[in-house]
Amino acid sequence: MKLVKYGHACVRIEKDGRSLVIDPGGMTPEPEVLTGVDDVLVTHEHFDHLDAERLRAAVGENPDLTVHTCPGVARHLADLGDRVQVVKDGDVFSAAGFEVVAVGEKHHFSHPDVPPVDNVGFLVDGEILHPGDALTVIDVPTLLVPGQAPWMTVPDLIRYLRTMRPRRAYAIHDGLINEWGLMVLESVLDAEAERLGAEIRRPKVGEVVDLLASAEDSGGVSDEKSRR
Repeated sequence: MKLVKYGHACVRIEKDGRSLVIDPGGMTPEPEVLTGVDDVLVTHEHFDHLDAERLRAAVGENPDLTVHTCPGVARHLADLGDRVQVVKDGDVFSAAGFEVVAVGEKHHFSHPDVPPVDNVGFLVDGEILHPGDALTVIDVPTLLVPGQAPWMTVPDLIRYLRTMRPRRAYAIHDGLINEWGLMVLESVLDAEAERLGAEIRRPKVGEVVDLLASAEDSGGVSDEKSRR
């Protein structure tokens, strides 16, 4: 299984010649992100995670592509009919040959005057969690951790990593940070990687992470006691 990092919060996951993309939003400029993709998962309706016109174009070009998402996003894509499948916390479904579990229901608290929108995270093949804009806690080997957001501080990031204690954590959701901010983020990640004895870092855009090789490099530790 391979993970490809794209702009901001978007990733592509590939296995056995098939692929799915999560959160190809308005801050994901790479034109190739949906090329040849089998299915798309969208965590929530904010513009940096959802680009409705891009999805409409992708669905028009690929008669087999399905978008799996929360009720809030589905309302924005109602014109696509059954090409959009609504999933909620606890649902298990297949997408691009992967088994996906929907986790969580709402966006992390971000504004005192605005109720949190729907947000559903995705656990892919029991291996990778993309939580969207939430700090959902489940046991998972590989965490796609939000690196920065208006709704999250560095202490929030550290607490989340220490609570989750994944074998691997790759920072995403980094599109609002300038070069100085990225240096700060990477220093925080490096410190937590050393403290937790895990691979914790920020992949560059376009980087391909081979999760099998990564697991072998970490010794293939899988039991909870050894991990923690």
